[in-house]
Amino acid sequence: MNKKLPVYQRVIIYGVLILICLICIIPIITVISISFSTDMAIIKDGYGILPKGFTLEAYKYVLKDMESILRSYGISIFVTVTGCVLGLSFNAMIAYVLSRKDYKYKKQLTVFLIIPMVLNGGLVPTYIWITKYLHLKNTIWVMILPMLIVPWFIILLRTFFSQIPSSLIEAATVDGASELTIFVKIVLPLAKPALATVGMFITLNYWNDWFQPLMYIDNSELYNLQYRLYILMRDVQEMIKNSSISGMGISIADLPTESMRMAMCVIAAGPMLVIFPFFQKYFVKGLTVGGVKG
Repeated sequence: MNKKLPVYQRVIIYGVLILICLICIIPIITVISISFSTDMAIIKDGYGILPKGFTLEAYKYVLKDMESILRSYGISIFVTVTGCVLGLSFNAMIAYVLSRKDYKYKKQLTVFLIIPMVLNGGLVPTYIWITKYLHLKNTIWVMILPMLIVPWFIILLRTFFSQIPSSLIEAATVDGASELTIFVKIVLPLAKPALATVGMFITLNYWNDWFQPLMYIDNSELYNLQYRLYILMRDVQEMIKNSSISGMGISIADLPTESMRMAMCVIAAGPMLVIFPFFQKYFVKGLTVGGVKG
């Protein structure tokens, strides 16, 4: 029989959960608050959950070239969506093959995937390979293909696929289903929690990436959002540094440096904060699947 917990225990449990929620939410609120504050107020009074000296200067400065920001947003969305769909597809297919006990070259392929996790090829060989042999430099695909297949994600998916009862696959095989049919109509529907979790990781990898544009993109029209904001912040810091050297006297107080950093965080992280709740239930749900009914 289910018994209700005593009132004092429920109060303690709810209090702890509320405290955890506040610990997670307050930093986000603080970042948003600082983005609407003036730098002078921040220097004087410090951070707070309420804006101090409310202003939109930080957002005006970041969004002054709206056309470039919107173009970068579009590139980031295209790269993230395309990379997530292709990456999840390829990683899942490889993981499914490795999860099959009857696959002949299972051990060899596993070793082949683990080696890059331990021994990286290095920055210079990777740069030469991507630019000279693959000719991906200054193309949008250079932000997608290098991160398409991740051995760690394959191992996560393989672990889940291995837990799917083999009797389901055997029954489908007896009924005449092909490997593609089994994978698409049986394995993938059962693997929704794992696919959603890995898909979220892939999405974050692509959305937050600024290193690939830094290395391989010279055309400013192909900058993604993260790299565009990085360049903007770098330019502001250079402006302050050069003005101090030349005696112009521009200081951190003359530009919304601190609030601009937080405004960039809000602009860059906003879409992920909206998407994450849709994946949350899959993180809470265990990566297990019900057994075969007799």
